[in-house]
Amino acid sequence: MWAWVYVGGWITVIFSLSSIPDLRSGLLPLWDLILRKIAHVAEFVVLGWLMFRAFEVGSIPRMRAVVLAAVLSAFFAGTDEWHQSFVTGRNGSPLDALIDSLGVIVGVAARLRLTGPGSKL
Repeated sequence: MWAWVYVGGWITVIFSLSSIPDLRSGLLPLWDLILRKIAHVAEFVVLGWLMFRAFEVGSIPRMRAVVLAAVLSAFFAGTDEWHQSFVTGRNGSPLDALIDSLGVIVGVAARLRLTGPGSKL
């Protein structure tokens, strides 16, 4: 159960960040863009990791947990971008959803690689 609390908490963090009207850092536009894309990836690396862990702890077969975590996390990436399209000063971007999904794949793959079957990591 706690594994899902962490997933829900992290989704809440992502949703909250997506609700902020303007996240520009004040840096040069290119650096600002790069930092925001890195943040997208990082947020969804963590979500992919946590989602995979939650499915894995629930005794779902490992490969099914991989697929479920990746698909549900990528779906959330899409809904997050859709949500941003309603926030003043933000826009939803299919490219950002793809970048988020790459983060999901990295997070799921990292957990898969770094943990063995039955790991509590």
